[in-house]
Amino acid sequence: MSKRVLTTESGAPVADNQNSSSAGVGGPLLLQDQHLLEKLARFNRERIPERVVHARGSGAYGHFTVTDDVSDLTSAAFLNTVGKRTELFTRFSTVADNLGGADAVRDPRGFAVKFYTEEGNYDLVGNNTPVFFIKDPLKFPDFIHSQKRDPFTGKQEPDNVWDFWAHAPEATHQVTWLMGDRGIPASYRHMNGYGSHTYQWTNAAGDAFFVKYHFKTNQGIRSLSAEQGQELAGKDANSHQTDLLQAIERGVHPSWTLYVQVMPAAEADGYRFNPFDLTKVWPHADYPLRRVGRLVLDRNPDNVFAEVEQAAFSPNNFVPGIGPSPDKMLQGRLFAYADAHRYRLGVNHTQLAVNAPRATTADNYGRDGLMAANAQPRGEKNYEPNSYGGPAETGTPLSAPLAVHGHTGTHEAPAHSKDDHFFQAGELYRLMSEEERARLVANIAGGLSQVSREDVIEKNLAHFHAADPEYGKRVEAAVQALREG
Repeated sequence: MSKRVLTTESGAPVADNQNSSSAGVGGPLLLQDQHLLEKLARFNRERIPERVVHARGSGAYGHFTVTDDVSDLTSAAFLNTVGKRTELFTRFSTVADNLGGADAVRDPRGFAVKFYTEEGNYDLVGNNTPVFFIKDPLKFPDFIHSQKRDPFTGKQEPDNVWDFWAHAPEATHQVTWLMGDRGIPASYRHMNGYGSHTYQWTNAAGDAFFVKYHFKTNQGIRSLSAEQGQELAGKDANSHQTDLLQAIERGVHPSWTLYVQVMPAAEADGYRFNPFDLTKVWPHADYPLRRVGRLVLDRNPDNVFAEVEQAAFSPNNFVPGIGPSPDKMLQGRLFAYADAHRYRLGVNHTQLAVNAPRATTADNYGRDGLMAANAQPRGEKNYEPNSYGGPAETGTPLSAPLAVHGHTGTHEAPAHSKDDHFFQAGELYRLMSEEERARLVANIAGGLSQVSREDVIEKNLAHFHAADPEYGKRVEAAVQALREG
């Protein structure tokens, strides 16, 4: 039997389905990568009308107040003065299940914040974990397919979940997070949020820094065991929505303190591992947390559909002083999120109340399209440049330029001295108490033991052995006991 060849939708053979095309080994991704754009664009159109991922969500309005001076790091206006307050909207969500799924399940949680700044809306799209399963967006549709309902059985299949992880050794760190004690938050109020990606901040002098965002919950971390999660999901599928709604209604306003880790841009190339790899964290010993401000949620939406379901977050909504990094997953999401909203909500989704700027006014030459609501005055021109006083470009870039070099093409990550897939998963395991390790092992074994193929089990066990010998041995023994029992 001849080997099947992976092709694009037009039938052209695919040379590399693991690495997106970039400008040099460590550079940003290229618009010319037709295979990447085709996969992401098609993926965004696979479900109608709910979100393909993060469908099950809750949201609330609030404000962000700057508590510490960070003007040496960024020229962003909403961060330039201690005491400055900016209105915002936050949406929490699960990832894999559909709109009717339960809240208290083992799944990463989306943590998205829309800041309504005077320079336009700034969207920060993150999770409740500081890392993710993959580091290249070319693999994202395949990853989500493996975690969603199987086309034949109509339910999530352990064979699919663990088979993908078996072929994605870089997922071992996030799997360790997900299967650990924080895998099922007790509520949205009792979990941290992370930007996860690396972003670039630029100060008024043009100095560039790479940063990672950490929203630390002021309510304290609270999580559920697997048994508690199952019980709560059976009693109230809407448990986290109920908790957030009722807390705000009774005046108990949840809050988070925002910190950032800061890496001078010049240090990135020489760091011991790729600092733009979404499957890794920056150790706090290298880049300690620096406090920025406080996020408070104090008002529930009046209409969940209009304000939560139609809320559209896109990581390419930057403001002056904040921009992207060469993080490949971030680069892919800069396209994919906005494209998903244009498909799901329409090209004029930014005119909806929850998505429209509040501290400024959008002024551009976008016209018409489905559900257009921004009628312009009679005779207003719809092109630029013009001689009639229309909005004009500023000539000032939002952020510092990123240096790129090398040949175009698909590339593995740039070489750093310590860039393997497993060492941080092992470090996380060794940080855990004995009780935490026992629960982690039990959670992994409970899923992995249901896999039908021995080779898939063996590949996953090899990942845990590579992370830490004890970790691997304990998981292997637990899986064997469950399969023999």
